[in-house]
Amino acid sequence: MKVLVLYDYPPAPGGLATQGDLLYRGLLEIGVEARAAHIRSDLEKEWHYRWFKPDAVVGVGFWGDYPDIVAHPQRFGMRAVPWLLADGYVANYRHELNVLPLILVTATWVKETFHRDGIRSDHMVVLPVGCDTDAFMPRDPADPKVRAAREILGVAPDQLMLLTVGGDAASKGAREVMEALARVQDSLPEWRYVCKVWPQPRTAVQNGLDEALALSLGIADRVSFPAHRVSRDLMPYLIAACDVYLAPSRLEGFGMPQVEAGACGKPVIGIRAMAMLDTLVHGETAFLAGVAQEIRITGTILGPEAGFAPDTHVVFDQPRVADYRASVDDIAAYLPLLLKDPDLRARMGAAGRERVVARFDYRQVARQLVETLTEQLGLT
Repeated sequence: MKVLVLYDYPPAPGGLATQGDLLYRGLLEIGVEARAAHIRSDLEKEWHYRWFKPDAVVGVGFWGDYPDIVAHPQRFGMRAVPWLLADGYVANYRHELNVLPLILVTATWVKETFHRDGIRSDHMVVLPVGCDTDAFMPRDPADPKVRAAREILGVAPDQLMLLTVGGDAASKGAREVMEALARVQDSLPEWRYVCKVWPQPRTAVQNGLDEALALSLGIADRVSFPAHRVSRDLMPYLIAACDVYLAPSRLEGFGMPQVEAGACGKPVIGIRAMAMLDTLVHGETAFLAGVAQEIRITGTILGPEAGFAPDTHVVFDQPRVADYRASVDDIAAYLPLLLKDPDLRARMGAAGRERVVARFDYRQVARQLVETLTEQLGLT
């Protein structure tokens, strides 16, 4: 079997690029002939089609990437297999996706979202995102790289480090976390909450709003929002440096950092919704806060990135859930349980590590892909 993987190659440190690169690496390590090409590079893709002659072209993206990961390979007679996230609403390419023999999705929630929006579900298979469990692993707090990570983030040796990682903090539920921290801060051991975000214009605006919230809650001196570009070299040590990983996200098609936290032996506080129902186990590897609110919208504005003319207004036939809000009450109840009990943190972290190694190791995901291509498409 020969597989061409399309993603942001060579990989930048973003989520989709990491997802594609781990699949590519996994395929190579289990002995599959595989090549990688950039999702937008039509010239390089065609070059691979002509000489490599792949049996399947697996493209990593969302439904709006259909022209690059499905239409382009099909134009050259290739068998295209998209591996898709959901971004809240499938607005285009429904017919084209429905006639495909196989669609891979990252979580059961993504499959349900696609089905809600008119994509048949009988040809969708859940393929989780892989995790590099050799890099993301439990580490000694005395490890110089772990200590250095805490030091550069301003975390004192006697403080518990709480961590959220994302493009911005609010989308990962940090505002709900801050409200919970403000309620119970006086009953907790010494702590510092670090929200590691990505430097970009929208994040700068959101950081200002989030910093203002922290100030109004009286916790600004213990919350920080470092906005730096970082490589995948740092991330395993950044997560290993924390004591609890917090991400009751508002919208999550998989939740790679939550899985990476489990691989590092860290307990997680998430939300009882979306992909976290696949990746985390409440009371065993994580505490999942209930859903306090579903944010529904009646329409949206789409553009060329989704195959529409600029500023196209789409009105839904019925309101759609755009994102979620986790219960602040639940988060406030779970924080003292974890922060006051190091044995509980250790037990949940160990269970998280065991689950990630068994189910989400990137080589295991590559094997699952090969099995799916064999069973669903008859490839060998």
